[in-house]
Amino acid sequence: MTDTGKAVELAKQVKFVILDIHGILTDNTLYISDEGTKSECFSLVDRIGCKALMQAGIGVSFLTSRVSRAMDVVGEVYNVPKELRWGTGAKIGKLDEYEKESGLEDKDICYVGDEMIDLGVMSRVGFPVAPSDAAPEAKGVAVHITKAAGGKGVVRELAEFILKAQGKWEEIIEKI
Repeated sequence: MTDTGKAVELAKQVKFVILDIHGILTDNTLYISDEGTKSECFSLVDRIGCKALMQAGIGVSFLTSRVSRAMDVVGEVYNVPKELRWGTGAKIGKLDEYEKESGLEDKDICYVGDEMIDLGVMSRVGFPVAPSDAAPEAKGVAVHITKAAGGKGVVRELAEFILKAQGKWEEIIEKI
């Protein structure tokens, strides 16, 4: 169980949200056709969450182990700039690099992760978040756990939580 009061206080400081892809924007299901073509399912509800965050001046990026064609297509649909679609297994290194470039600090960043590969970044950032179906280890590090499961509106729910904490939700509803 997360401490809602603490989560709200930490969400007030968020200036940038980093999203893992698999298990956050997807439900971790990989579809493979008879021809060997791979595909995944992404929620369009999360596109609204990304849009709301960006409308409020909060940056959004993808950070996954490797950039794929699917990630680029989803990035286009969600309007995440190409330069903020990161693919690397060295997630802490990418966080360090981005903080150095942007001037942001750990306390300014929200990271949404669901698995062991995400624990290092989740342990560092100011506002670590996990979906309801995340691995127990990720839930143990998260300050906030969404009601939504991966691929089922995690980002939409998170955007509302952050923007309500920051007092921007009603303004963003009007803009969108």
